[in-house]
Amino acid sequence: MVDLSVEIAGIKMKNPVLVASGTFGSGVEYAPVFDVSKLGALVTKGLTLDPCPGNEPPRICETPAGLLNAIGLQNPGVDSFIDDLLPQMLDFGIPVIANIAGRTKKEFIALAERLTNAGVAGLEMNISCPNVKAGGMALGTVPEAAAEIVEAVVQSTDLPVIVKLTPNVTDIVGLARAVADAGAHALSLINTLLGMAIDVEARKPLLGNVTGGLSGPAIRPVAVRAVWEVSQAVDLPIIGMGGICTGRDALEFILAGASAVAVGSAFFHDPLTAVKIIEDLQSYCARNKIEELRCLVGAAWKNQGCKE
Repeated sequence: MVDLSVEIAGIKMKNPVLVASGTFGSGVEYAPVFDVSKLGALVTKGLTLDPCPGNEPPRICETPAGLLNAIGLQNPGVDSFIDDLLPQMLDFGIPVIANIAGRTKKEFIALAERLTNAGVAGLEMNISCPNVKAGGMALGTVPEAAAEIVEAVVQSTDLPVIVKLTPNVTDIVGLARAVADAGAHALSLINTLLGMAIDVEARKPLLGNVTGGLSGPAIRPVAVRAVWEVSQAVDLPIIGMGGICTGRDALEFILAGASAVAVGSAFFHDPLTAVKIIEDLQSYCARNKIEELRCLVGAAWKNQGCKE
């Protein structure tokens, strides 16, 4: 029997396949389609202190190899999440990681404190959203600013703190080193790439927010490169994401240095994507006589893999 289990900053998962923040609702929406408890963990939509209505529509459009979105962190607010959505998510019996999105350091601290004893397994700090005017990517592109806010959150909670980084910088390794030195327990790589599309008939931007975050297969090579570079420079577990649609895609991230992977845009095409990826990983390991998937993490640069 192949062992797919992983541990990210103390969060134990039966397999390394998570859902990317903002792409999976609370999981209840998918329960009629497949057994959600088969996943490694659930990651929530970005949570803010107060309810957030999000950006003006249109908020999503297709591109030749991915999606542009500018949702703008629409969510019911952290208190409503704790009271109404979190109990439903915990019923699946797998770890729930809360993605938090403050506009300021003070808001991040308040979110962390509010969630510390709520039942979530960890926090994913969103300092990389490209679709909000305050907070988000504005906090996560300068290493010193990112480190300051990460250090404050780490000191305010006992939960593992995972920091989700933006690829919209010239030096993602420098950014990763800064937040690692500030006490981050793990990293998520990558958030979406800033992009836009124009309606040539209407002669105006397609998105109400003008710009949005590009996800899907188009960004996968960028994400794999980021995992490859950061995993060799920073000694933290990495959750890799960006255009993962198949088990082969997931293996690229794992071999580059990711300990786990998250699926996002692919759910819009096939709600069963995550389950199929788990099956693909099991099949790959069995076919190659690999007993523990975790021994493949970083194998592409460590010049070694699992012994057969």
